[in-house]
Amino acid sequence: MTYPKIPLAQTVIQLCKAKNIKHIIISPGSRNAPLTIGFTNDPFFKCYSIVDERCAAFFALGIAQQIKAPTAVVCTSGSALLNYYPAIAEAFYSDIPLVVLSADRPKHLIGIGDGQTINQKNVFKNHILYSANLKLDLKDEKNVPLHEELPIMKNIENKLERFLGLQKGIQDYNEVEINTAINLAKFKNGPVHINIPFDEPLYETVSELSVTPEVVEFNFKDNNGIDNHILRDCYEDWTAASKKMILVGANHPNEIDKALLSEFYKDESVIVFTETTSNLHKKSFFPSIDQIIAPLSEDEQKQLQPDILLTFGGLIVSKKIKALLRKYKPKEHWHIDQKKANDTFFSLTKHIETSAQQFLESFLPMISHYKKSDYKSIWTKVKQDRLKKHEQYLNEIPFCDFSVFDTVLKSIPSNTVLQLGNSSAIRYAQLFTINKTIEVYCNRGTSGIDGSTSTAIGCAVANEKQTTFITGDLSFLYDSNALWNNYIPDNFRIIVVNNQGGGIFRILPGHKNTENFDTYFETNHQLTAEHLCKMYNFEYVSASEKNQLTDQLSLFFEDSDTPKLLEVFTPKNLNDEILLEYFKFIKQR
Repeated sequence: MTYPKIPLAQTVIQLCKAKNIKHIIISPGSRNAPLTIGFTNDPFFKCYSIVDERCAAFFALGIAQQIKAPTAVVCTSGSALLNYYPAIAEAFYSDIPLVVLSADRPKHLIGIGDGQTINQKNVFKNHILYSANLKLDLKDEKNVPLHEELPIMKNIENKLERFLGLQKGIQDYNEVEINTAINLAKFKNGPVHINIPFDEPLYETVSELSVTPEVVEFNFKDNNGIDNHILRDCYEDWTAASKKMILVGANHPNEIDKALLSEFYKDESVIVFTETTSNLHKKSFFPSIDQIIAPLSEDEQKQLQPDILLTFGGLIVSKKIKALLRKYKPKEHWHIDQKKANDTFFSLTKHIETSAQQFLESFLPMISHYKKSDYKSIWTKVKQDRLKKHEQYLNEIPFCDFSVFDTVLKSIPSNTVLQLGNSSAIRYAQLFTINKTIEVYCNRGTSGIDGSTSTAIGCAVANEKQTTFITGDLSFLYDSNALWNNYIPDNFRIIVVNNQGGGIFRILPGHKNTENFDTYFETNHQLTAEHLCKMYNFEYVSASEKNQLTDQLSLFFEDSDTPKLLEVFTPKNLNDEILLEYFKFIKQR
């Protein structure tokens, strides 16, 4: 085995190994050389080299999302670190464990004009579970070449510290900080930052370890248990209410026992709205929320207003349900989550600090009778009417974004993974029923378009199932460095819906078809993915009308020697009109 000579690098690497962090995503640099040497020379780790730090961090996020365990990203000092920030924010709001290992210069070399140097301490403080700012190992002056002599004051400082035996204190401090950070990432599910100062020389290696850090396990208290008085309060309010709405955001597949969900079928006073990313499927549920909400009159919205709103899962995509529940607030809003409860509808009354699975297991057996109500029957009839109009509308419209999503979503093979881009892609997907065997994911922590492709590729690397990524043209082009990646599986598929700009902005209020709108909002362009596919060895196909699309999809998901990309060109001046007319059409009696 070959190890970095620097004890601090050895300490970080050994503790990552002890805590089973296997996936290490490394961006090239010099200051992080001790870490790179250590990780890449140990066969325990699966190392990836990705040049663009923003892509690297989202790639790591995609892996962590799938394995439900921390991945680590490693970078050099300076602005390289700042490129991790979008993915860190996404991990923070999506509860995904990510360990950021940033190399740094020694304290005495910061703020003196050296290159690749910024103030890295606590740089992510608003979006991080923990920032560990490690201490520099003491320098052994016997091995310092003459041209690398330290400043006089630094030499005196080192001698005094050595005299006082503080190297052990530094080692102990660093071990505590590293243990704390990684433990929090693992058990609190979120990003942590470990900032690691290294002095030169950086590339020296040894054949034996000089330190054996202590592995400290997290003193994690299981908070899944629910106080009986909380359950009793919930029971009394729940059984008295005649209108109960359950709203489910993003969930991992199979996170909730399907048998528990069946209990809601029996209760006529309960309706269950599920987002596309909830990965929950029951015939009695309401999966296309906007399909129900968007066409409602004021009186109908008021009629839908629940007495109790029960929410769990990640952040909510549907703006329609947010607007309705903010205007017609529930009397009570309970949110189930082990970490946090967002007051999304400005009516939060209970934060039940447990998992949804544990709550349902404890709560549902208490319910022995159901409140008589026509709440579910009324809205089930609305759902059935909407679905009929939905199919009728699809048969009447020309080729457009709307019809493309219908065709594409129906074509995705069973038992595969679907990653959705942000903006229009996730919103169109919410209007359709998706095959219940397909696992659905989307970066909805911050809802940015910046790393969707990179995340999807990380997901594909970590998951043996075929992964399909559906995205818009701006999102795809924005994150095109994601394809600069040597690890993309041959069964990875990308579908780019190219409407020559940010088509979602045409749906929003404002003056359209002006030079100002085209340039600064829609950002009209004539770019395609074809040349990127040639450069990155993707098989490229395209379609610009329905029969072409159907023909391409018939072969698109078959086995191949390279990943594939299908680019679908749609008419940008029709898409917004067809979508807006859809909500009017499905309201008709």
